[in-house]
Amino acid sequence: MAVKQISVFVENKPGKLAELTDILSQHGINLRALYLADAVDFGIARLIVDDIYNTSTVLREANYVSSIKDVLAVRLPDEPGGLFKVLDLLGKNGINVEYMYAFTTRIQGTANMIFRVEDNKRAVELLSANGISQIGQEELEKL
Repeated sequence: MAVKQISVFVENKPGKLAELTDILSQHGINLRALYLADAVDFGIARLIVDDIYNTSTVLREANYVSSIKDVLAVRLPDEPGGLFKVLDLLGKNGINVEYMYAFTTRIQGTANMIFRVEDNKRAVELLSANGISQIGQEELEKL
C-alpha cells in the first residue's frame, strides 16, 4: 500500500521554497508532509500532497523539475519504542530504509512516518503481517 511522493528540485536561495509553497497554495494544494534535503546549489523538497495529479500538473506548468515515487505511509503508536519496532522489523528482514520523515494528522495517539525503502512490496507484506498499519493514497488525501 504505497502513496505517491513528489520530489521537486528547488534552488537553494532565500525565498525559493516560499515561491514553491506559494504556487501550491494558489492552486489549493494542501501539503500533508514535507521533507527538505539541501545541497550547495539545489535542494530536494519531498512532498506528500492531497492531490497528486493537480500538484504534478501545477509544478510542470511552473517549470519545476520533479518526479513521483512510491513511498510507504505508516501509522505507529505514539509511544516510546514505536519507531524502533518498525525499524527493527525492517532491518532484521533485510529491508533498508533509504530515508524517512514524520508527518502529523489529527488522530490522537498515533505517530505517522513516510518511509522510502528498497522494496515496497516486501515491506508492505512484512508490516501488514506484523499488524503495523499503513495509510493508503485515498486515506492520505482525506486527512
